[in-house]
Amino acid sequence: MNDDQLLRYSRHILLPEIGVEGQEAILGARALIVGAGGLGSPAAMYLAAAGVGTLVLADDDTVDLTNLQRQILHSAEGVGRLKVESGRDTLHRLNPLARVETRALRLQGEALEAEVAAADVVLDCSDNFATRHAINRACARHARPLISGAAIRFDGQISVFDLRQREAPCYHCLFPEGEDVEEVRCAVMGVFAPLTGIVGATQAAEALKLLSGCGTTLDGRLLLLDSLGMNWRSVSFGRDPACPVCAERARAQT
Repeated sequence: MNDDQLLRYSRHILLPEIGVEGQEAILGARALIVGAGGLGSPAAMYLAAAGVGTLVLADDDTVDLTNLQRQILHSAEGVGRLKVESGRDTLHRLNPLARVETRALRLQGEALEAEVAAADVVLDCSDNFATRHAINRACARHARPLISGAAIRFDGQISVFDLRQREAPCYHCLFPEGEDVEEVRCAVMGVFAPLTGIVGATQAAEALKLLSGCGTTLDGRLLLLDSLGMNWRSVSFGRDPACPVCAERARAQT
C-alpha cells in the first residue's frame, strides 16, 4: 500500500482482526455485484469505500424516477442512464482509487460463468428467483462464495453460501428451484427505503469478512429482518445431501 492507501484505509488497519494483511487482501480482491438497484447500491458503495480492488457491476436496466427512493447509487441527474454507468460514476466520486468494471447486460449463460469464475466473491443483489438460481449454480460450479440478499415491503433476508467449503449448503438447499414460490416485486408490493440499505450494507459486511478472513459469516444461517418491528431472527440450515446443485460438488471434494 502507498501512503494514500494507508491513510484512506487506516481505520480498517487499526482493527487487529483486519490489519494490514486483511486490508491488502481486500485491495487485491475482485467482487461481482449482480444488480445495481436497492441492494446493489449500498453494497457497492461500501465495498468501493473499503478498497475492494475491482468491482464488477452488472445490470441491464436504466435509472427510473421511482428508483430514487431507495437506490442511493443513483441521482435525479442519472434518470434514463444505464444503472451501471450511473453507478460507476458515483463509486469513482466516492473513491477515485476504485476500479469499476461495468456489464450492461443481464448476466446469463457463458457470460455469467466467466464473471463468477473470475470473482473472489459474488453478491446477488438481483430481484428474481431465476437469476438467483442461475448465480447459485455458477457459484457452485466454480466454488465461489455467494452472498444473497432480498428485501420487499418491510421484510429482509441475508445469507452466505461459502461454496468453497465441501459441506456448505447452497441457495438451492434453502430455496429449492421449481417450488411454488410467489414472485413479488417492489413495483407492485412496495419496499421500505432504509430496508434495502440495511440488507445491502450487511451483504457488504459479509463480503469484507470473507475477503479479509475475519469474523464469522452467515454461512449456514439465514438472517431475517422485520424492519417494521425492528426484529432480527437467525435460522440455521444445512446442506441437502440430495441437492442437484451442490451434492455432486461435495462428493467430488470428498
